[in-house]
Amino acid sequence: MAGTHDPHSPVAEQPQKVSVQTVSNEASSGSSPPSVEAPPAPPQPSLPSTPPAAPDASRSHPWRKWLLLPVVAVLLGGGGFLVAPWVELWLTTESTDDAYVNGHETLVAPRVPGQVKRVLVEDNMRVKKGALLVQLDKEPYEIQVRIKKAAVDAAETDLAAAQAQVQGLIAQARANRFKLQHAIENVNNQIANLGAAVATVNSKKATLELAKANLKRGEELAPSGGISKEDLDQRRQTVKVNEAAVEQALQQVYAIRVGLGLAAQPPKGKDLAEVPADLDQNFSSVRQALADLVQSAAQFGYFPTTWDATPKEALAAFYKQDPEGNLDRIFGHLIPQAPPIKQARAKLLQARRDLEQAELNLRYCDVVSEIDGVITRRNVNPGNNVQAGQSLMAVRSLTEIWIDANFKETQLAELRIGQRARCEVDMYGSKHEFEGRITGFTMGTGQTLALLPPQNATGNFVKIVQRLPVRIELTNYDPDKTPLFVGTSVTASVYYKEPPTGPHAGDILQPNAPVPQRPTEIRP
Repeated sequence: MAGTHDPHSPVAEQPQKVSVQTVSNEASSGSSPPSVEAPPAPPQPSLPSTPPAAPDASRSHPWRKWLLLPVVAVLLGGGGFLVAPWVELWLTTESTDDAYVNGHETLVAPRVPGQVKRVLVEDNMRVKKGALLVQLDKEPYEIQVRIKKAAVDAAETDLAAAQAQVQGLIAQARANRFKLQHAIENVNNQIANLGAAVATVNSKKATLELAKANLKRGEELAPSGGISKEDLDQRRQTVKVNEAAVEQALQQVYAIRVGLGLAAQPPKGKDLAEVPADLDQNFSSVRQALADLVQSAAQFGYFPTTWDATPKEALAAFYKQDPEGNLDRIFGHLIPQAPPIKQARAKLLQARRDLEQAELNLRYCDVVSEIDGVITRRNVNPGNNVQAGQSLMAVRSLTEIWIDANFKETQLAELRIGQRARCEVDMYGSKHEFEGRITGFTMGTGQTLALLPPQNATGNFVKIVQRLPVRIELTNYDPDKTPLFVGTSVTASVYYKEPPTGPHAGDILQPNAPVPQRPTEIRP
């Protein structure tokens, strides 16, 4: 059976192996194989067999190897060029995508109650500081302004009346001053009358002594008939009359002394005309006149230095208010300080302040924006009755914008105030990057500042890496070109290896704020 073909026999596989070997050798040498016609192979049955090996392309086309090397080099270089910034950023920065845009919001509220007359803005409108937003009905407040103006006019009239009253009090005080002088003069007059009365007593006594001497001579001449009995009786009567005159003069002296507040009869060794040296300063009528003067002076605000002062001391103290003792200057200083004038002036000042308050309330009917920004959350319409402090809308600032970046607590060791930051806002993507710097750290993580902070004292504590808000102020922000909206997401990267710059660079906590300090001492 030599003509039968066995596909599994080694003889049948011999020609195929040789041809493959030959082709591969020729391909490796680079020469084209000679055209040799192989005898036609007998048909093979469809049995599983090993597939023929593919020809080696690298050997058949060696120039492809040299073309592939530059392509690989270009791809590696381009990939390195693209990856290098990311690697550098990863090595030199601390980054977080848990960040968002934040900004100031000012609530718009009226300062006075009233009915809304006009609303001039809508949501999302951009306004300037001082722009009129809402207008209340002004008529009730205009009426209050007119009432307060009338009260000011009445207070000014009361002040003029008080000034006239004080002028009258000053005139009364000057009249009492002359009454005091008149009382002193009366005392001095009585002292002079006392002296005259004592002189009369002395005169009467001298006349009595003469009469007694004449009577004695007459009694000595009567036995010898040298004098008549009638003359002797007359001399006796003259003595009695003179004694009565002396007694009358003495009683007058006693009356004057008692009228001066002295004893009727002076102590032994004292003269009837002798009186205290300061009697004209301490006499009761003088003291009464001085009290009337002090009372009238007190009504325009003058009080004596002491209540025991004599008239001379009181007047001297009064005139000491001016170095030259000029009475006009003294009264010119006392009149503005008089209680009636001060009271009237205080009422006038209060009326004027009430008028200013009424005018201020009238101006408050115009509700204006306190900052530059954009209107949000408008919830007021014409006709609404609003109260003072009621929120009508809000104004979001476009310029006072910053980034709150919530860094993990494990990223905070190298962060300091003044370090440069790069912020990529999702709404702009990589088209625009915002530069900034760290300006502060929040004094607490998010959970400690929450409305209901967690209580970790129960024993069920699970340690979780916390995040601390870090404030980043933008340095190249222009709201007119690239506005930022509060709440939008941000990816923040801080270059912690660069030296910090700007105010308080390198610090963790900001210094004490330069705000006015109130006194800590308790004042009486």
